[in-house]
Amino acid sequence: MNAPEPPARRTARIITPDGIGIAAEAFGAGTGAGIVFIHGFSQSSLCWARQTASPQLVDCRMVTYDFRGHGGSDKPADPACYKSAELWAGEVDAVIRAFALERPVLVGWSYAGRIIGDYVATFGTKGISGIVFVDAVTANERRFYGSCNRLMRLMCSPDVAENITATRAFLRRCFANPIPQPLFEQLFGVNMLVPHHIRAALFDRVADYDALIRTLDVPVLVVQGALDEVVAPAMAEHISQIVPDARLDLHEGVGHAPFLEAPERFNAALAAFVREVAGKA
Repeated sequence: MNAPEPPARRTARIITPDGIGIAAEAFGAGTGAGIVFIHGFSQSSLCWARQTASPQLVDCRMVTYDFRGHGGSDKPADPACYKSAELWAGEVDAVIRAFALERPVLVGWSYAGRIIGDYVATFGTKGISGIVFVDAVTANERRFYGSCNRLMRLMCSPDVAENITATRAFLRRCFANPIPQPLFEQLFGVNMLVPHHIRAALFDRVADYDALIRTLDVPVLVVQGALDEVVAPAMAEHISQIVPDARLDLHEGVGHAPFLEAPERFNAALAAFVREVAGKA
């Protein structure tokens, strides 16, 4: 039997409204439903490889990108480049426009819950057809967080040895099960591409999106690992309770990254959600 063809892939360098160069890629069908994947704190677009290569999503037009300060994108040193909702929103909008996506679904992991909130606060929902929050952050209450905040603070340290030790420990805490060594090495490598002062600029940004997401008028899927030690399941439960008609998909036995620990289940749920959303368009 012949191996399946890899998904079509196109790279782009996108310039945001404030002049930041963003590394982005598009995968899959040129005319299928659009999905924009947004990674988390200190990560990169490479974390979505189990989605962009999935047969379950092959009919979709998938876009990944490294947000500012991360991966192959520009890394301005000025903390102000990471504080404004309008800057984050403009970046998402620039990615959508660059690939001419028509009302894509936004899929945001962890820190990207804030970025999706920034986008909706700035542009509303007219340009998107749905949202998938994945172990995502939208509020600041301590009960919504796990036991990794101290490690994340240490990841902002200028002391290289302390930073590396904290980053390695944090990555292992993101998973409920042992991480395959090649995946761990990839995740660690992209983490260390993010300078400590950029991590600090992101870490200190307040998340306060409750009032906004209560008004969402597009379909919302909330995916959460039941054993997440970074963002507590209470956060996902809170989002699903206050967002109109939101659906909660709790993944038992996995941690902070269900799309990496249980990709087949995650991909099937995402494909079904995208099909449902497309049918309502």
